[in-house]
Amino acid sequence: MTTRMIAVAFDCRHPDALAEFWREALDYRQTERWTDNHGVTYVEVKAPDRPSLLFQPVPEGKQVKNRLHLDLAPTTIEQQDEVERLVALGATVLDEAEEDPWIVLADPEGNEFSVLPRR
Repeated sequence: MTTRMIAVAFDCRHPDALAEFWREALDYRQTERWTDNHGVTYVEVKAPDRPSLLFQPVPEGKQVKNRLHLDLAPTTIEQQDEVERLVALGATVLDEAEEDPWIVLADPEGNEFSVLPRR
């Protein structure tokens, strides 16, 4: 039996805003909204041949460090240029330790992620 990952789900207070941040950050072009049987509306961003990102509303804000995070690597620009682009979209730099090859950022709702050197 084979299983494949179809989505990465984000709990968030503002699904539309966070979906827009990640849609722009990762160049996902398609956005869909759907409502479950309980009346909860989800926002999903999609791109061909990549897992979807699903933003599900929750009433509480982020409390502690992520147990899972995304590692990003730019393909056409340098690491610092990508960090500046993401900050312009609403990210915040959390840690830029000289001894590490990655830079830790937080998305607009505080979810940590890393930007590595260009690949």
